[in-house]
Amino acid sequence: MKIHIINGPNLNMLGVREPEIYGKTSFKDYFSELQFQFKDVELSYFQSNIEGELISEIHESSTNVDGIVINAAAYTHTSIALADAIKILEIPVVEVHISNIYAREEYRKHSFIAPNALGVISGFGLQSYALAIQSFI
Repeated sequence: MKIHIINGPNLNMLGVREPEIYGKTSFKDYFSELQFQFKDVELSYFQSNIEGELISEIHESSTNVDGIVINAAAYTHTSIALADAIKILEIPVVEVHISNIYAREEYRKHSFIAPNALGVISGFGLQSYALAIQSFI
């Protein structure tokens, strides 16, 4: 099984950015933990702060993997273009968030991606990614 993780804007700053919300671990370090935890799953990872690059990555990876885990970060709440890119896929997508978006600012409570996703996992810290991978297994 091949699962591709796609992270959106500012997630390259995990471990530094608001550690009280997002923790002190970088995603690079956490990705190594995921690879160790899910040895039977071929995991790949992409991050960009640029919406168009995320859309291109969704398009390109969709023919090479069995599923996508996406944390579109702030684009979750603003990008119809990302939602459309996910809507056209024939593979499942699980939306994840590190923080509980429903316990935060009002504008974070709406996701353009969720209606096109298999499911949404939110609020379990970095463990949200492991839960998403487990959902594919």
